[in-house]
Order: sequence, then structure tokens, then C-alpha cells
Amino acid sequence: MARYRLILEYDGRGYCGWQHQSGDRLTVQSDLEQALKCLCGHEIRVHGAGRTDSGVHALAQVAHFDTHREIPIAIYMRSLNALTSQALSVRQVELVADDFHARFDATYREYMYRLLNRPGPTALDRFRVWHIFHPLDRPAMGEALSILVGKHDFSSFRASTCQANSPSYGLF
Repeated sequence: MARYRLILEYDGRGYCGWQHQSGDRLTVQSDLEQALKCLCGHEIRVHGAGRTDSGVHALAQVAHFDTHREIPIAIYMRSLNALTSQALSVRQVELVADDFHARFDATYREYMYRLLNRPGPTALDRFRVWHIFHPLDRPAMGEALSILVGKHDFSSFRASTCQANSPSYGLF
């Protein structure tokens, strides 16, 4: 059995998030697993580094899967990109050690929220930014943000099974 790591990019507008949903709802995980079943000839479970909600995009989501089917890396890449939705791009496929786990070996997660502050909307980024047409009070925003600088205890927001080493996070 071989384990492969994937680096994925996707436009989340057409997906109901990362994880399987009841019914025939399209998710990133189900899209990949359907393509891998077609390619490898058996059921494959894809594990992601994290889950995204419906409509959320990803630039470099890490995932992994196991298979006994030996196929060249280049074939995996081309085939997965041909068999999945056009909203999903497999940017990289790599053979990794059997003990690699996309979720538990993740060293960090980064999230980006984009605001567009101008009178007119954007045509090119309309699904990727929050358009705020009125002027923002930047000094007030800076003052409000200053209370977030430093370490803070986010224990009340963690699941009891959270794998993070510490409940302390923050801006530095």
C-alpha cells in the first residue's frame, strides 16, 4: 500500500464544503474520491488537513490517500485534474511515508479574509472579496485590532478532541 500527498486548490462556490454530506451534495472530498475510484478501481478515502465550509476556497489544501495501485505521479496529476470538477485543481501529487497524515502532520493553517474598500464593485474578484463601499475608519479599526495582539486562551472555542498543542493563539 502506498500513501500519496495532494496539494489542492479549489473554488468553493460549487462545493458543499470539504467533507462528505448526506445525499448527492458535491464536496471536495467526494469529488476526489469519485475520481480516485475511477482511476484506481477501488474505493479510496481521502483525508484532508482540515475542513472548509460551503463556498470556501483553498489555495493549498493538503490531503492524502492510500492505494495499492501504482501509477506514475504525472498520471495521477493529469487524471485527477481531468476527472474532477473544473473548480478543483490538483497542484501536486507526492509519494510520502506510510505514517504521514495530512491533518495530524500539519504545522500551521492560514486563513485569508479579503475586504475591498472602494465605491465601485469588482468584476474579477466579486466572489473572493467582501465589498465595502463606504469609507472605513482605519484608526478605529487599528485600535480595535490592538487588543488582539499577543497570546490569548481560546479553550472555549476548541473541540474536546482538538489536536493543537496549546489553546493559546493570537497576533504577534
